[in-house]
Amino acid sequence: MKSHENDEIDLEGGKLVKDKDKPTRSKGVIRIQNQALFSGIAYCISSCSMILVNKYVLSSYDFNAGISLMLYQNFISVIIVSTLRFLGVISTEPLTWRLIKVWLPVNFIFVGMLITSMFSLKYINVAMVTVLKNVTNVITALGEMYLFQKDHDSRVWAALFLMIISAISGGITDLSFHAVGYAWQILNCFLTASYSLTLRRVMDTAKQVTKSGNLNEFSMVMLNNTLSLPLGLILIFVFNEVDYLSRTPLLRLPTFWLVVTLSGFLGLAISFTSMWFLHQTGATTYSLVGSLNKIPLSVAGILLFHVPTSLQNSASILFGLLAGVIFARAKMRERS
Repeated sequence: MKSHENDEIDLEGGKLVKDKDKPTRSKGVIRIQNQALFSGIAYCISSCSMILVNKYVLSSYDFNAGISLMLYQNFISVIIVSTLRFLGVISTEPLTWRLIKVWLPVNFIFVGMLITSMFSLKYINVAMVTVLKNVTNVITALGEMYLFQKDHDSRVWAALFLMIISAISGGITDLSFHAVGYAWQILNCFLTASYSLTLRRVMDTAKQVTKSGNLNEFSMVMLNNTLSLPLGLILIFVFNEVDYLSRTPLLRLPTFWLVVTLSGFLGLAISFTSMWFLHQTGATTYSLVGSLNKIPLSVAGILLFHVPTSLQNSASILFGLLAGVIFARAKMRERS
């Protein structure tokens, strides 16, 4: 269990990475610094764009089939990764039955995490989604205490307390409050935290049943997206999205297909750019940039979708975003 204490989870890429903010020695110092800058910008753009495009599809197009959207995005990811593997650009572990059995429980949580995110994003504005996602950090911290006996210092707990206050005050002052959307988002926080905590345990077991004894990031992306396809198909019938898809005129619009296909490419782009950014910097820098990234995302969400807001709600959102930055800095100091 002690080996997990300095690890960080990249939930978008579905992988576990070691904290490795160490200087890279190379003759091309300028080139590496540029790569770190460009990779950070690429990650921020792809991450923000993915959320905004999903919000656009679900709200502006009024698309009521979030599971189908998730399924289509994951299908695109599988096609792209499979093509790259066929061309020899990347390598992935073969999907053996032993590996699937080990990975399947965490994949159920992964699918639930994506679906609840889709459902909440349809009803809640982007700014409040980013603030409410902070609740995930609180649940994860509590889970680490009970599952991994990990202690957090006072600065981390102070930041977590600020996150709770900001989430509550943000919900109270939200002019576009929607109870169903908030319920989906709270469920998403629990599933995201569960995914993070479960992934830590499953990864070690999964590595033991692979042929190479290792499980790289591309293999985990392939695993999650491939296993999500049959589960997504079942859920489409369970939630009766087939009937909706057969009636909606959106599927006959070329522009709609262009946007949802773009969202699929963006989903995979997040995984690739996060790997690139982590390779050039490290988990602590990645965590801090991820927190800072929420600020322009929230502003863009309010402006692009004309979200009604008030001074109190704007202050709550800003307070929650700053709490996220404080939390990231506290975690960096805790690890050091």
